[in-house]
Amino acid sequence: MVNKSRKKYYAPSKKARQWYLIQRIALWVLAFFLLYTGFTTFVASMRVMESDSMQPGLRAGDRFVFSSYMLYSLLPDSTWMNHSIPMRRGSIVLVNRAIPQGRGLLTNLLDEGIRFFTAQRIGLGGQTDQYYMKRIVGLPGDEIFMTNFVMRVKPRDSSYSLTEFELSDQPYDVTIPQVPALWDESIPFSGNMDKIVLGADECFVLSDERSNTNDSRTWGPVSLDFVVGKALFRYWPITRLGPP
Repeated sequence: MVNKSRKKYYAPSKKARQWYLIQRIALWVLAFFLLYTGFTTFVASMRVMESDSMQPGLRAGDRFVFSSYMLYSLLPDSTWMNHSIPMRRGSIVLVNRAIPQGRGLLTNLLDEGIRFFTAQRIGLGGQTDQYYMKRIVGLPGDEIFMTNFVMRVKPRDSSYSLTEFELSDQPYDVTIPQVPALWDESIPFSGNMDKIVLGADECFVLSDERSNTNDSRTWGPVSLDFVVGKALFRYWPITRLGPP
């Protein structure tokens, strides 16, 4: 009788402890998710280079820490056209071409939540992120054109143009391909491009490997809303640890 009474007494207590444990686990998962989403949205994220489109400086398998531009976009009275623009010519940036135009902060956070709980397999509207690491060569208002795979840039406040290398904040090399005989200047990868002027919310991004790799030569100028971060440093492989 005593054993039966004890079992009856401890049964609700055991269920309560189990329910309490489930609640604690759920709270820890939620807290981790909020910290993860907040950190990757507003501070920094880690990305891996998945192709050789940025040779010779960056290689497939290299891993980077990217800062986020989200906090800057939330500052009061901030515009991409003022002198405090965080982007610089020559910087390696992260472009997400899957971001729908006009998507707000709450929608972005909801999308991050769905991706977090589905291991990045599902997003809002069934879209898959399309992240690309590219180099910025043109900023809003720049007049740009390409000759033999090298971009020439006339900044909006300048009266003459310089090569992309002369205007870059950091040195870098590009891979110039051998152009097939049948390619002409109408093909995006021919190495030549007519003059265009970038709009108030546009930038121009290129691959360092200038053959048939996707970049602004095929996409056209990229909206600044699609540029989600800047490479801070490479943390893998250890032998190439440092700025990108």
